[in-house]
Formats: sequence, C-alpha cells, structure tokens
Amino acid sequence: MRKNIVAGNWKMNNDLPQTEVLLLDLLDQTKSSNAEVMVAPTFPNLYFAYKKLKDSFIEVIAQNMHFAPKGAYTGEVSAAMLKSVGIKTVILGHSERREYFCEDDTILKQKVATALENEMRIIFCFGEKLEDRKTNHHFKVVENQIKNVLFGLPETAWTSIILAYEPVWAIGTGETATPEQAQEMHAFIRNLIAEKYNTTLANEISILYGGSVKPGNAKEIFGKPDVDGGLIGGASLNASDFMQIVNAF
Repeated sequence: MRKNIVAGNWKMNNDLPQTEVLLLDLLDQTKSSNAEVMVAPTFPNLYFAYKKLKDSFIEVIAQNMHFAPKGAYTGEVSAAMLKSVGIKTVILGHSERREYFCEDDTILKQKVATALENEMRIIFCFGEKLEDRKTNHHFKVVENQIKNVLFGLPETAWTSIILAYEPVWAIGTGETATPEQAQEMHAFIRNLIAEKYNTTLANEISILYGGSVKPGNAKEIFGKPDVDGGLIGGASLNASDFMQIVNAF
C-alpha cells in the first residue's frame, strides 16, 4: 500500500536561529494523520536539523545534490556528504533547479543514478509551464520529463522513488491547480507507469502534488484518489500551517 507523504521544502529560507525556532515550533505540533512527514532545510542547517528531529516523527531531507562522488565542483554537495550527516532522502528535479540552474534530463538522470547507487530515496519533481498547459502540451511535457529520466530504471529501483507533480505556474504564485486538474494529471502519471512496468507497481508509487498547497485547500486536494500528499513550499515555513496540511489526511 502506498504511503501518504507531506514534505516541506524550505528553499533558501531561514538562517540557523530561524531554523531552530521553526524546528521547535514543529515539535510542539500534534500529528493526527498517518502521513509520513519530511522537511528540507538549507544545506548549512541540515545536520543541526537532523540532530533536533532524529527522535521525532519528522525526517530531515535535502533539497538537492550533485551527481559526482567528489571532485572540483565548487559549491556542490555529494550523496556521501548528505548521508554522513544523517540524510537519506533528496529532492531532485525541482522546477527552480531546472529553470535557474539549467538542470536538464541528462543531468537529472545522472543525479538519480547516483542517489540510487548510494541507497538514497528520491523525491523526483516535474511539471509543465503555463504556456504548456495553455497549448495543451502539459501531458506530453510531463510524460517526457518522467520517461527521459526514470523509465530506464529497473522495476526494483522504484521502491526508492517518490514522484512530485508541480505545475510550474502554481509554484509560489498563489495559483493552484484545481483538485480535478491535480487528479487528472496524477492518474495520467500512474497510467504511464502501469504501461511501462505494471499496474501493481503503479499503484504502489506515491505521487505528491506541489503548487501553493495551503491549510484551506489541502484536504480537498489530498482527497483525490491518486494524490498521495504534497511537496509544500511557502506554507512549510509556518509550523501551524504545515501541520494543518499534514493533518488534512
């Protein structure tokens, strides 16, 4: 049975004192749902966050990693470095990495391979831009993003993969795909996996929705049959809001 998951992507927010305050606020919250909970602080604060949360219900994960094991890659962080500070899950393919740091399918395929080689779990992100949806290319864009990076993997590798559909036009904009739009795309994604692999695998993969999820809309979005949780941006920076989203299941 697939898991319900809510992951908070803090992006480039919160210095160390602010991170500590937010972590303590999160620990004061009450979790009433069965959802798996994750937060992704910035690189400098990962180990601090890991130590604070290691005995809690919240897993600390990374926002990104490099595909090389080590070397002359100034400013980058390897899988081994992440694992050495207790991190076992990494977000890959976020639209901001694709847009601002020119990460394409070739780079992401290497990153996914490296994460799997290091026995890390992956939250793999993908999604269309507004012009893609307006021209009815959104299904093809999403299909290509998944196929080009993940469909060369053996079936066994998928036990380490969580998918996150994030329509780019709904990230940080206040715009949100309707629950029906989210369900339509999630069902499409699950069908792609079933066609490539099999229905059993497709039904075991958790597919998260990301894009301006808030306490007020989480329950309706998460109530759709193929939506298994959310990758949360801005709302994850407020402990009460984030836990309301977690408890929307």
